[in-house]
Amino acid sequence: MSTAVIRAFISRNPSRKSFFIYAVLLFLTEVLIALYAPAGFIRGFVGDVLVVILLFCMVRAVVSPVEKAAAKNTGDGIKRLFQTPWLAFAVLLFAFAIEFGQYWGLVDKLGLGGNRLARIVIGSHFDPLDLVAYFVGYLILLGCYWKSRQP
Repeated sequence: MSTAVIRAFISRNPSRKSFFIYAVLLFLTEVLIALYAPAGFIRGFVGDVLVVILLFCMVRAVVSPVEKAAAKNTGDGIKRLFQTPWLAFAVLLFAFAIEFGQYWGLVDKLGLGGNRLARIVIGSHFDPLDLVAYFVGYLILLGCYWKSRQP
């Protein structure tokens, strides 16, 4: 990634449009990895790291984080979820839930075992290394957030 892209990603106030562009670029990267990368580190680990960042960018393209002052008001607890660190954590938990769903055979239990798209999107094979990859993606998001907060 170029320095300008990294600066835009970690800027203090990136726009929804920026996150939409990041999400599209990450999605295309994921597709290229799925189509052309051989099984191994890139396909098995880097793709899973990027999927957490992709999900984060997709959510941020739809919702903007709430200002801290507004989030401190009573009744605004749910709005705190959309603050960057909390949203990154929510995405991590979602990724973990999907992975554990694979462990428990969620696709088959939902009756989607014969649906190829469902097997690709939800997955059908549990791998503990995927949990590590998701956590690395989460750490990258936190690193970008903390980097954006430095003067």
